[in-house]
Amino acid sequence: MTVPSGGPAGGALAEAAPPVDAGPTEADWSAAVAAVRDLPPEGRVLLICHVNPDGDALGSMLGFGLGLRRLGVRRLQATFPGPPEVPEPFRGLPGLDLLVPATEAYPDPDLVVCFDAASGSRLGELADRLETAGAALALDHHASNTRFGRINLVDPHAAATSVVVEGLLARLGVALDAGIAECLYVALSTDTGSFRFEATTPAVHELAARLLATGIRPGDISRRIFDTRPFGAVRLFGEVLGRARLEPAAAAGHGLVWTYATQDDLARHDQRPYVLEALIDSVRCTAEADVSCVVKQTPAGDWAVSMRSKGAVDVSRVAVALGGGGHRFAAGFTGSGTADEVVDRIRAELDGALTAVARH
Repeated sequence: MTVPSGGPAGGALAEAAPPVDAGPTEADWSAAVAAVRDLPPEGRVLLICHVNPDGDALGSMLGFGLGLRRLGVRRLQATFPGPPEVPEPFRGLPGLDLLVPATEAYPDPDLVVCFDAASGSRLGELADRLETAGAALALDHHASNTRFGRINLVDPHAAATSVVVEGLLARLGVALDAGIAECLYVALSTDTGSFRFEATTPAVHELAARLLATGIRPGDISRRIFDTRPFGAVRLFGEVLGRARLEPAAAAGHGLVWTYATQDDLARHDQRPYVLEALIDSVRCTAEADVSCVVKQTPAGDWAVSMRSKGAVDVSRVAVALGGGGHRFAAGFTGSGTADEVVDRIRAELDGALTAVARH
């Protein structure tokens, strides 16, 4: 485990890094609360979520930002690395007025708060704020998190980063309102697959009930987030799914199904990259494969890889080995080369990881 940025480098006072499955301690919660409470009157706060933000990243960040507003924080920005384009399904979220392009973000905020990023590298060109900020707080739920903040609220048992955000807002004395609740509900519902995935626990439903009690409309939110896409995206999905490949013998016989999408595919159907995020749900339903994978070409020419498991295979082990991270059932990384070469590396890591598990 690497020492978090800005943390102790060693010596008698340096604490051992927590196990990857340990949640925040009461000392962690207290330190996070103090970092917010101790802001100077005109303190500048910068909120950052990971590159290519999904519902949990954006919803968690904006929900927390609205909570800080309720506390009277006035100099407040939210941002993410890369082009300042919010995916269409999330353009109705409350708090979007907090967003600024990465190029306009505070260079040396008094407090930086990072959301849903397992490592500092996921913050792209904004990662330097971890060093220039007066305090750096990371909120996340990925087991592969490197504890890169100076204060870390990382709960691998949480279904979404929004669960951690709600816990911090409660400790700060911020009551839920409809705006905060909608942001956190979008975050929670997207990371649980609309409450279908294994992380959907009684506690998840209890949180969802508290959010719904503010008066938000789950039907409207779900239609916007899950059930609306351009016709061009429908045609794109048909083409990309048509080239899917099933390998029943891969992953030590658990099966692998995968497909890929290129920048030319997006251009041909006049679609934005965000539409591909939902593609993995159509691939993962394949009955003959435990592991599913979608390999998406980025404008830079490399490949953003999304992996899912139905339970027999821990895909986070593969993702971490290939420079990424995630959870047992959902993980990802960025690969280079051709799509076939990327999948070759996935296949090799799957077989290697499962062989190692079998030996033990």
